[in-house]
Amino acid sequence: MSKRILIIAGDFVEDYELMVPFQALAAVGHTVHVVAPDKRVGDLIRTSIHDFEGDQTYTEKRGHNFTLNADFAATNPANYDALLIPGGRAPEYLRLNETIIAWLRHFAEAKKPIAAVCHGAQLLAAAGVIEGRRISAYPACAPEVKLAGAQYVPLDWPDAITDENFVTAPAWTSHASWLAQFLALLGTRIEH
Repeated sequence: MSKRILIIAGDFVEDYELMVPFQALAAVGHTVHVVAPDKRVGDLIRTSIHDFEGDQTYTEKRGHNFTLNADFAATNPANYDALLIPGGRAPEYLRLNETIIAWLRHFAEAKKPIAAVCHGAQLLAAAGVIEGRRISAYPACAPEVKLAGAQYVPLDWPDAITDENFVTAPAWTSHASWLAQFLALLGTRIEH
């Protein structure tokens, strides 16, 4: 059965962590809306591409423009079955938006599926919804996950973890596992 999924994004969201889930979830029949603060249908956000090239941290390059397909101001989280939070630099400032924090709390309190990857854990920590949970994220977010009362789970790059209604992963390199676990929480069946 088709689900309605909300993705919260913003400028310099990680390109792969927005584009791949958006397309994959739509491809299996879900309705996927992407919103960003102060933006409407048809507005663009800029993405960035983060890569692991042997440096002490990831590198960042300019990604694509992404066209939003829903209005932030008209969004009601009660109208959605699940939430997806991509990483990149966007969560760093999105966590300062009280509307977004309230939405996160709605999804968590209603026990709706929540998928977060990479720096998306910054939003989960800011909303105070992960206490007692096992959460993965980009390793640099481990202190925030721990300060929010969760157990940070370091994973190999292709892995993800599910703890009740939360599915989390360290980076876009975990998409196959992360999205498969999210689809399982959604009750999505893919026939071969």
